[in-house]
Amino acid sequence: MLPELGHFALIIALCVAAIQGVLPMLGAVRGIPAWTSLARPAAWMQFLFLGTAFALLAQAFIANDFSVAYVAGNSNSNLPLVYRVSAVWGGHEGSLLLWALMLAGWSAAVALFSRSLPALMVARVLSVLGLVSMGFLSFILVTSNPFARLALAPVDGRDLNPLLQDPGLVLHPPALYMGYVGFSVAFAFA
Repeated sequence: MLPELGHFALIIALCVAAIQGVLPMLGAVRGIPAWTSLARPAAWMQFLFLGTAFALLAQAFIANDFSVAYVAGNSNSNLPLVYRVSAVWGGHEGSLLLWALMLAGWSAAVALFSRSLPALMVARVLSVLGLVSMGFLSFILVTSNPFARLALAPVDGRDLNPLLQDPGLVLHPPALYMGYVGFSVAFAFA
């Protein structure tokens, strides 16, 4: 049930990203303040739903829910807890979800710390970030769903790549993604 809630949270995050990407930009172009004012709350809501999806995927790894294909392919019950948590981003689907979460985090940070900037500029910046997020979330949902279920759940998973079972690689991908995704903020302001 929890993986289905995570999948649903991803779908809602995509809908919110579409609202964040389209309405504030149209509001800025057409001079509709009600639409431009949607940018900040949409950025916060998108971060909330992506954080929920990420937490539910992490919970599937912690609980060894091998009915989720991504968990079965990237974890096993003998992994220490720290590596089960880091296995969330140890494969393609989880890495993309972490990337989308980081993007939503940066968007929420822009929404929070841009109070002194003109409202129309903030609406345009958050709109561009929403469009980028919409692209990532569409790709995740269409081709790389981390919540896909297996018809027959295996007794145990295949294991995390041994190269990723290193303390340095627990923090490395999130730190790396934080920097890479942070460049999207500069892109949106440009």
